[in-house]
Amino acid sequence: MTAKRATFRQADLTRAVKAVRAAGLDVARVEIDTDGKIVLVQSKETISDQMSPLDQWKAKRDARSA
Repeated sequence: MTAKRATFRQADLTRAVKAVRAAGLDVARVEIDTDGKIVLVQSKETISDQMSPLDQWKAKRDARSA
């Protein structure tokens, strides 16, 4: 029995995720249907809402000194 040909390629998924991230959104989950439809579910926060590692470090440092 031959394997069923894939209905999507990794490049398609990579391209979609890069486009969403370039728009300033964060991908929380990726769903791929059996017919090849790619659904990207965004998180409730945008990338700019998330704290950078430097901001996280500063918040921990300030919390210890208070």
